[in-house]
Amino acid sequence: MKIYTGRGDEGMTDLRDMTRVSKTSSRIEAYGTVDEVNALIGTVRPTGYDDVDEVLEAMQNHLHIVQADLANPDPDEDDPQIRSEHVDDLEAWIDEAESELDPLTSFILPGGSETGAKLHHARTVSRRGERRVVSLAAEEPVNTEVVAYLNRLSDALFVFARLVNRRDGVPEESPTY
Repeated sequence: MKIYTGRGDEGMTDLRDMTRVSKTSSRIEAYGTVDEVNALIGTVRPTGYDDVDEVLEAMQNHLHIVQADLANPDPDEDDPQIRSEHVDDLEAWIDEAESELDPLTSFILPGGSETGAKLHHARTVSRRGERRVVSLAAEEPVNTEVVAYLNRLSDALFVFARLVNRRDGVPEESPTY
């Protein structure tokens, strides 16, 4: 596979069904933001915690499915799609991680250890990706599980930022008002 084709030199790109669209289209913006989340998660691994790394790797693989799903405006049954099982995975990972954490009683400032701060950053980009997908869904059909997945993903990234910070011995800080 050749890495460059020249097909995008004039600001157009191909969707999975080979439809040509502007690189500024809502669909491209949505899955481009998901790609950004994926890359940010990649900057975190390895965290030094095998269990966290396994979850982050699985999230990255899920995000490739999200991107394929969003890049396909008219998927067939056999095409990669986010399903409720992917959302269930996130919820199970959140529940497991939270079992190691103190209950949250107030807002916390994003930050902490280098890994924790990067996970918080990935969380905020995940929220932006969710907003982009919701915007796209207002224009054309989108798999609703993608929105649910990105919503839960940001929750998961928040919890894993807290978990890594706890394991690294970095205390949480609450904002002052």
